[in-house]
Amino acid sequence: MSMIRVVRSLLQNEDLNFLLTNRIPRIALTRFMGWFSRIEIPWLVFLSIKTWQFFTPLDFSDAKKSRFTSLQDCFTRELKPGARPIDRDARMLVSPCDAYVGAHGRVTQGALFQAKGFPYRLADLIPDAGVARSAEGCEYVTLRLSSSMYHRFHAPDDCRIRKVTYISGDTWNVNPIALRRIESLFCKNERVVIEALRDGAGDGAGDGAGDGARDFILVPVAAVLVASIRLHCIDALLRRGYAGPRRMPCDFPARRGDELGWFEHGSTIIFFAPRGYTLLPRWKLGDRIRVGQGLFHVPAPGVGAGARTAG
Repeated sequence: MSMIRVVRSLLQNEDLNFLLTNRIPRIALTRFMGWFSRIEIPWLVFLSIKTWQFFTPLDFSDAKKSRFTSLQDCFTRELKPGARPIDRDARMLVSPCDAYVGAHGRVTQGALFQAKGFPYRLADLIPDAGVARSAEGCEYVTLRLSSSMYHRFHAPDDCRIRKVTYISGDTWNVNPIALRRIESLFCKNERVVIEALRDGAGDGAGDGAGDGARDFILVPVAAVLVASIRLHCIDALLRRGYAGPRRMPCDFPARRGDELGWFEHGSTIIFFAPRGYTLLPRWKLGDRIRVGQGLFHVPAPGVGAGARTAG
């Protein structure tokens, strides 16, 4: 067995993986990674990327460039034009990111799942009570970005971003092993709540709260080694130590497939669809999805969409 296989086999051991990725000084290591990833020394960048490739497969075939000035430049790489075709079916909402499909289902009595048998409260994830109420009865999906994936995320439909809320927190790993061990993990980590109103929805449409402030919700959740979240709709770098306003109203238009921002490493986005939309039945737990592929849809008249939960 090669050394690479030995190392990967060891990392697949749940206890060891959990120890190495969580029982460490997570916040200090994340701050260090934020500093280290910006270093622009060619030989150090080359060795860092090669080390990264030792642990995980990296594919730059669809990237706009294959040579990078820093690790951050590699983490946040852009794609070649046309690398992610966008589904234009008006009945669909598309995936905002490249990811693995995680827990999904319907928000019921204010609860949802991070993994099978691990429920958590929506009010703990989204502190704004009005926003949390607006997601009651809506379907959601957890989209997990691995470290090797494309780290930018995009608009799932034509919309206007109306408000962004930043919530400071910890930096637990969000891999499946941690999700099966740490209760309410997403609610502990640093995250951003993005509220958007789809074009043509009209005031109050689809939100169930009557205030017209939102129609779908994206919650990007940071994790260990994720130094920051950057959004195009606000002029701020959201990371630990951010001292600006926590709730930021905005009026930022985006077309379906437009880039909204990026993580500086792998992490997770929890996507709450407007009421009436359901997850396409083709998507199962663990499936890999790409930006622009159909994710939620409006069922044909007469087709039921009972509450589903997967973990």
